Amino acid sequence: MLTKAHPEPSKITTSPRTPESLIPRPTREKVTLWIILAALIPLTLASAEHIEFDLRALGGGFGDVANLLARMLPPEVNDPPRVFELLLETLMMALLGTVLATIISVPLAFLAAANTTPHPLVHRGARMLITMCRAVPDLVFAVLFVRALGIGVLPGILALGLHSVGMMAKLFADAIEQSEAGPREAVRATGAGRMGELIMGVLPQVIAAWLGTCIYRIDINLRTSVVLGFVGAGGIGFALQDSLRGLMYESAMGIVLIILVAIAAMEIASIALRRTLLNPISAGPAPRVPDVSSALLPPWSGDRRTRTIAGFLLLGAVIYSLIHLRINPLVPITSFGELAAVFGRLFPPSISGAEELLLPAVVETLAIGLVATVIGALLAIPVGILAASNISPARPIFAAARMLILVVRAIPELILAVVFVAAIGLGPMAGAMALAVETIGFLGKLVADSIEEIPVGPLEAVRAVGGSWWDQLCNAVIPQALPQLIGHWMYMLDVNIRTSTVLGVVGAGGIGFLLMESIRTLNFNLAGTIILLIFAIVFMIERISAWIRKHVA
Repeated sequence: MLTKAHPEPSKITTSPRTPESLIPRPTREKVTLWIILAALIPLTLASAEHIEFDLRALGGGFGDVANLLARMLPPEVNDPPRVFELLLETLMMALLGTVLATIISVPLAFLAAANTTPHPLVHRGARMLITMCRAVPDLVFAVLFVRALGIGVLPGILALGLHSVGMMAKLFADAIEQSEAGPREAVRATGAGRMGELIMGVLPQVIAAWLGTCIYRIDINLRTSVVLGFVGAGGIGFALQDSLRGLMYESAMGIVLIILVAIAAMEIASIALRRTLLNPISAGPAPRVPDVSSALLPPWSGDRRTRTIAGFLLLGAVIYSLIHLRINPLVPITSFGELAAVFGRLFPPSISGAEELLLPAVVETLAIGLVATVIGALLAIPVGILAASNISPARPIFAAARMLILVVRAIPELILAVVFVAAIGLGPMAGAMALAVETIGFLGKLVADSIEEIPVGPLEAVRAVGGSWWDQLCNAVIPQALPQLIGHWMYMLDVNIRTSTVLGVVGAGGIGFLLMESIRTLNFNLAGTIILLIFAIVFMIERISAWIRKHVA
């Protein structure tokens, strides 16, 4: 019998496993990525020098801020019924603006998602339209709608709605692209048409993410609607502007405190609403053997009852808001001629009269956004880590970090800009400081939420071997959350550059001042040029952010 000879141990050849062979070779994309990230350091320093950023200036400005605050105390409300009526208007504007954005965003998202769009050209066109809505500041939309429709809440609702499409439609489309293809194929196999595929195969997968986006956007629109009152688009911001113009600082402080309480209450309500609608507790066990009727008509579980009641309450709130504000939904259609005339004046773009001002203003805006995002991130990331329930070292620290995020997010950036302008004077540094503080709230929340959503396996493994808090953070949390953290940072850079155009209203530097002046002086062709420049900047940052998210690991 023949037996298979075994090779001698000395002749067995194995490939050596050196430590170097266990380290993956860096790809060209990753090398390029780290070069870009390393270049941020000198670029940020150059930007800080360009806008003459000097923290020592804050020390000299504390006295001015203290004098301003002293003039605002004690806070008072001169006309409570009017102020609370305007606050109710603000809440209704935020709600109706978000509902309008949702109605527009749903079909637009299906066109913009790569796996549901009917044609690649439609996909690109829809994505460009979404980016344009995000690039045009809501305050600019409000000014244009006020000129076309007059002073009131309707221009504010339309401005909030169109600008919100830029965020909501993008997130809706991203959720569609991340949906599984299996349910669509199953629906298609039953002979259903394209619409049936989308409704029965895609919608059930993305509805939870969409609800979360809508709730989050209402929270954002409440803050934004405060600012729109400065240009006559309704809401409590109009009363705040009157108090500031009339040097009635005690009244202004009273209104600011009311705004802060309202925004904080909305933040808490949105958290509770997200938990109720997105993670409800079902009442009772599921039936063991579902029959045909239960497959076609789901049982009235606690989840379904909760969402149904919330849907009817939302519908009732929308109807009541339309009646209370005396809004005719057909006005934008019947006033299409006036709207087309105002928006048409933005074209053709022109730089006449601003040839020497435009490029420096663009550079200044980019510098403000970059400096604010870097400084804000240096503070927001530690705060966000402490505000994540799965890594925070102690419950009191977790509660304090969450409270800090809540308080900072409750202060509109325009109010922060007014405070910093009073402290250090007009100019880009005031805008950069206002955006940096605002970044702590927004980016800190994004960081905390991302860390709380990481898989718990690696974290438990480090704890099981006795790893310290720093070991858990460095070996289990940061490696998993790094792609999301970089993506959030790029998103905040996008947001801060766009927001810096709004801060120009109060003299906080950047291209925003030039944009608002061009609209005030009826130089709409220059305004169109600035809007196109903002669009180009936002589109470029969006492409870079998508590339980074794709290649970072």
